Amino acid sequence: MSCLGGYSDGTRQVLIMRCLAARVNYKTLIVICALFTLITVLLWNRCSSDISIRFLPRAAFVSPSAKISSSQQQPPQPPEPPPVVGVGGGLKYEEIDCLINDDSTIKGRREGGEVYLPFSWVEKYFEVYGKVVQYDGYDRFEFQHSYSKVYAQREPYHPEGVFMSFEGYNVEVRDRVKCISGVEGVPLSTQWGPQGYFYAIQISQYGLSHYSKNLTERAPHVEVYDTAEEKDSRVGTASWAVPKGCSLSRVHDKTKSTSVRQFSAAESSEGVSLQLGNSKDFILSLDLKFTSNGSVSVVLETTEKGPPYTIHYVTSTQLIAYKDRDVTYGIGPRSSWSTLTRDLLTDLRKGVGLSNTKAVKATKILPRRVVRLVLHGRGLVDNVTISTTAHMAAFFAASDWLVRNQDERGGWPIMVTRKLGEGFRPLEPGWYSAMAQGQAMSTLVRAYLLTKNQAYLNAALKAVGPYKVPSAQHGVKAVFMNKYDWYEEYPTTPSSFVLNGFIYSLLGLYDVAETAGEILGREAGQLFSRGMESLKAMLPLFDTGSGSIYDLRHFMLGSAPNLARWDYHTTHINQLQLLASIDNAPIFRDVVKRWKNYLKGIRAKHN
Repeated sequence: MSCLGGYSDGTRQVLIMRCLAARVNYKTLIVICALFTLITVLLWNRCSSDISIRFLPRAAFVSPSAKISSSQQQPPQPPEPPPVVGVGGGLKYEEIDCLINDDSTIKGRREGGEVYLPFSWVEKYFEVYGKVVQYDGYDRFEFQHSYSKVYAQREPYHPEGVFMSFEGYNVEVRDRVKCISGVEGVPLSTQWGPQGYFYAIQISQYGLSHYSKNLTERAPHVEVYDTAEEKDSRVGTASWAVPKGCSLSRVHDKTKSTSVRQFSAAESSEGVSLQLGNSKDFILSLDLKFTSNGSVSVVLETTEKGPPYTIHYVTSTQLIAYKDRDVTYGIGPRSSWSTLTRDLLTDLRKGVGLSNTKAVKATKILPRRVVRLVLHGRGLVDNVTISTTAHMAAFFAASDWLVRNQDERGGWPIMVTRKLGEGFRPLEPGWYSAMAQGQAMSTLVRAYLLTKNQAYLNAALKAVGPYKVPSAQHGVKAVFMNKYDWYEEYPTTPSSFVLNGFIYSLLGLYDVAETAGEILGREAGQLFSRGMESLKAMLPLFDTGSGSIYDLRHFMLGSAPNLARWDYHTTHINQLQLLASIDNAPIFRDVVKRWKNYLKGIRAKHN
């Protein structure tokens, strides 16, 4: 029975109509409220988007005084994330064609009154640099006008100190270094020829870098694995594995006046071996003397799956070979006592990356553990160690090579053809370089100051010779405008006047003059003074107003300037900073300040 049953028909109809009207009004109200809410949300999102485009995060607007008072009241808070642009569809942009120099067209974006070009295009066109990095958990874009950094001059330069910023150099890992010779213990260059040759500049830099690292790094960790002296021995003969048919004994050696290990193992045998098991350090060193042909082999576990790699150091003059996970270096006969020091990481990677081109192939293979040492042949061994570094061994390998290989004129001839560029006559094998002379002198002076061995100082003094001889007569001396003496990195015809090589040649003269004293060092001192006079007069010729110039070929040949790359530009600055610590002439200070500004895109003023 209906709830309206007690009413008449007319009354019931009136009540039904009133209920329907109420329902319609209620639905209309709901629709209106929903529309109002939707419009409010859309307007709110649009306002938020507009604000995010126009404003920086709140932290950017805090005044200094407000920051100070805030920091006194509460601990510093992590930075707010950057505003999110374009949420809710509020940001509008459109593609736009950009015509570049009436020559080519690229796609850009227009947002209101701003036009944006792709950074990939900007980077190439302006030769600038940038990348997205994570900072405090958020992405940000970092832009740099240049890619190279200037080092702070720690203290006034002196001959026994760090050489420039060479503690950061890693000569042996350069792809134009074929390997570290097992016979000579110094790098073999492939910079201008894939066959490899000894290059005095690279060898001196190898020595100076390790000398500088030794001054700036903490002492290495050294693990002694075997020494035959009973009082020092940490391991006994039992730690050695001696297969049947091989022998190992402890004997007294008259030359060393100490006990050593005497070994004998046929080449066909497994060899006499010593377990090492070092997974932290990879510089192997041992005292060695062979009485027959033989080898020292080191077994390495690496980051590559599969069988281990083995590096063989054999009594031959072979430079380097690689086949089937076996890397081989010749170390010469070693028929008298010598210390063999090898960087196993470098030796492995140079072997695996061996190629017939100028550059060593890149490889990701790394040693993970030095497993064992294996000896073949007959000979004597002592003081087997593995260490973190062996900087002084590398430094003296370079210093001793310079003494052994200096010629009668006092130079280190470079036995490869060098073509500096179109318009210059090629330098035929046997040419000298003032940069090589200077860096060799800086190396030898430091060796002398460490050891007081007169042979090092005598070689450094003798190296002054080529500075006095004109380039055309197999020397390194050029004269600019018939007035200013210049010592040529490349003694070309016509002269090239390379700036960085000249300054390195001056540092070598300074080191010799300061170390040898007033009488022995007089000639070096005079050459240094004349060179500094030339540098002060000619330095403005190397300034472009936005960077520096590598050489003066534009003046000598009438060609386009040879602009210095940013790494050469910062080398120029580092060199001038160093010279400013020796000579307080205002030009060095002023040029350093101006050239540093060029790194940030601050150019010289125009008219």
